[in-house]
Amino acid sequence: MSYIKGVGMTRFAVHSSTSQELCYEAVTDALEDANMSISDIDEIIFSKGDSIYDGERQRLFSGVLSSILRDEEIPIIRVTAACSGGGAAFWDAVHSDKRNVLVLGIEKLSSALTKYVTYNFMMAGERVYEQQEGLNFPAQNALIAQQYMMKYGASQKDLALISLKNHENAYHNPKARFYGKKVTLDMIKNSPIVASPLRLFDCSISVDGAAAAIVSKDETDIKIIGSSLYASRLPAFESYDMTTWDAVVLAAKAAYNEAGITHEDVDFAEIHDAFTPVELISYEDLGFCGKGKGSKLIREGATEINGKLPVNTSGGLKAKGHPVSATGVSQIYEIVNQMRGRCGKRQLDRNKIGLAHNVGGAGSTATINILKNVGG
Repeated sequence: MSYIKGVGMTRFAVHSSTSQELCYEAVTDALEDANMSISDIDEIIFSKGDSIYDGERQRLFSGVLSSILRDEEIPIIRVTAACSGGGAAFWDAVHSDKRNVLVLGIEKLSSALTKYVTYNFMMAGERVYEQQEGLNFPAQNALIAQQYMMKYGASQKDLALISLKNHENAYHNPKARFYGKKVTLDMIKNSPIVASPLRLFDCSISVDGAAAAIVSKDETDIKIIGSSLYASRLPAFESYDMTTWDAVVLAAKAAYNEAGITHEDVDFAEIHDAFTPVELISYEDLGFCGKGKGSKLIREGATEINGKLPVNTSGGLKAKGHPVSATGVSQIYEIVNQMRGRCGKRQLDRNKIGLAHNVGGAGSTATINILKNVGG
């Protein structure tokens, strides 16, 4: 059985700091939170994208971590799984036989030209029909949104309400890119079309950032009761139903079974909302409502911070920011801080069981991690 000792995170923003500096800040915060030193760590598992596009030219980042943490005796393992890299690294740590494992997600995106970042992200898609034909991720998720709208009668306003909810949460999160930045429903509805029906405010924002967590075999107040990872077909168009992501459904079922709970026991969730329709279909894939009923949840306010199932109290990828490999670990950071009562105006009263949902590609890889507050 695994527990969480400490967590740390930089603000998700445009940073002048290097990847090394961001890592050091997140790791130092996690160690201080756990009242540990780096010599107490038995293994490091980290996720980071390719340095070709970030301008830092540091591909062998495990050696960089060894240098900045000043400890050459710790095994350091790198995990890559596109946008689900952080969640996959956390899953690896949970299944490690080491006593204390430091999990780290890091990404530096702001220093690269948009065309290079786009080119790199596209490599998470299928090579011929997606990459070569220019079917990038905004376009793929627009197709998914179109399919969902035609089948179930959802509207652009439903997507706008998801965006608004997450921006309202991020407004009160000091770690979020949109912290203290007011975004209104009119701003969202009048923002430019990116790929119909998706507007600018339906898309997450690329930022820099790092997040860390210490997974331990020692008992603490935060217990990891379920952790699963599944992969499905890479091309979105190969799915039997583009409005359902099989990897998420399978991962959720496995995590619930391991945890000995059902979706009804989850008090709050951090959902991978790289695009607003992803959050919408994930309500259903995670079992929080029936198929085609996701719009009803958002219209009724069920997923708002005072609703029956708060989703993305951090602001989500949409408004907290999405530094790719750091995203999955940042979800763990938010859940732990909610359970430890550290979230200020975003603090939840019901915080016993929290779920983190991290996805790579258009549903190709999914991790589900379920945490339980056992501290009383």
